[in-house]
Amino acid sequence: MTKILVIDDDRDMCLLLKKFLEKNNYEVIDFTSGKKALSWYDENMPDIVLCDLRLEDLSGMEILQKMKATNPALPFLIITGYSDVRSAVEIMRHGAYDYITKPLFPDEILVTIKQALSNHEAAKKQPVAQADKKQESKPVSNNASNAENLEFEMHEDYVVGPSQSFQQILKQVKLVAPTNYSVIIYGETGSGKEAVANEIHRNSKRAKEPFVAIDCGALSKELAASELFGHEKGSFTGALNQKVGSFELANGGTIFLDEVANLSYEVQVSLLRVVQERKMRRVGGTKDIELDVRIIVASNEKLWTATQEGKFREDLYHRFNEFSIEIPPLRERREDIMHFANHFLRVTNRELEKNVTGFSSEVTNAFNNYVWHGNLRELRNVVKRAVLLSDGETVELRSLPFEITNYEKINEFIPTQLFRNNEERDTVQPPPAQTHRSGNLDLKSASIDAEYETILAALKQVNFNKSKAAKLMKIDRKTLYNKIKEYQMLNDK
Repeated sequence: MTKILVIDDDRDMCLLLKKFLEKNNYEVIDFTSGKKALSWYDENMPDIVLCDLRLEDLSGMEILQKMKATNPALPFLIITGYSDVRSAVEIMRHGAYDYITKPLFPDEILVTIKQALSNHEAAKKQPVAQADKKQESKPVSNNASNAENLEFEMHEDYVVGPSQSFQQILKQVKLVAPTNYSVIIYGETGSGKEAVANEIHRNSKRAKEPFVAIDCGALSKELAASELFGHEKGSFTGALNQKVGSFELANGGTIFLDEVANLSYEVQVSLLRVVQERKMRRVGGTKDIELDVRIIVASNEKLWTATQEGKFREDLYHRFNEFSIEIPPLRERREDIMHFANHFLRVTNRELEKNVTGFSSEVTNAFNNYVWHGNLRELRNVVKRAVLLSDGETVELRSLPFEITNYEKINEFIPTQLFRNNEERDTVQPPPAQTHRSGNLDLKSASIDAEYETILAALKQVNFNKSKAAKLMKIDRKTLYNKIKEYQMLNDK
């Protein structure tokens, strides 16, 4: 039976998840303490982890890093409030598979868990098959955390957005693809860097050879060399069998190193030898292995800046910097938003066997007005959830997260003063309501407006953690969710 580890400091949430998942034939172990969960994890091995982003004793990032240090391929899902999507996406850069936003919906949880487990199993089989067949004609990915992303990103229409900036990227791709140049791709997390790398590969002379993608941010310092270069049996504690590394798997084709600046200095030294001499040795090995691999790297920070800060080798930077492409964030190319939203709609319809035909004009306006901190990955997740919740032919506002439908209103509450420290923020007083949500001037409408402003202020004060906001206002969480639904209904009118 599949074993799921649930970590959430909200005891009610743990119990609800445990009861629901056990009904769906999963074994569930739950903890309200991150430290206790890690203590249990040291002697046990779950198949998948669901962890809240913010716990009282540890952060989701700390738990992820500790668990990934011993099991890099562990499927790890982040549970978060929608306002924390930016933080959740950052944690994905360090190896989390995906995030689920609150309030939690049963179907969404099940779909995400099944996809994570399915892609984890597929990723485990791929290296074995590739090692046996050597040069497989079909491109593969050796990155469990990105397996689902490739399902979306390898479609050509996903890569080609209508905006002028993205059309310029496509021209650069077509220009550099036929060469053997190394390429650096810059862009924020979730902006589609792997999609661009894949497009370069598919338009190159190596298109029939493997495409292997590695998320360097998800590799622990101890296991990075083994993952990239492989190891011999007995070369270190736990090396029970020979392992073929990612470079060897990509031989003849293209390797994509995402967030390459996260590699340790020692691994950068080994990587420099591969780039210079086109040969490598497995960890613990004595024989050189000849390599013919095109290297594409990506980073969300400028590698030249990283060299000046001593985080990245300057000689390695110059080896990679034969050509560079910069992907603007989605908020700077708004013409692309609905193009990709419609693509994700088509993919999700196939996935869920639904037939949602499009988006209402109100949803389109909300999408175009929102700032997508998580870029295409955040847009994909919002569309997936909206399609799941939709019961009609089009996606309506009621299927979107509260923070997107009320983005402009919420923006009024951004504090003008900085945090004094990480835990304390100046109290933000809501501005007086400018318009009545019901459009009327009676006392009942005024009461609704005042309630709405108070709830927004409370949510902002606790960084949109709905459980904490409910406690702050001395109401239960269910009442808060019901109030939010009422405001969404008013928006729809």
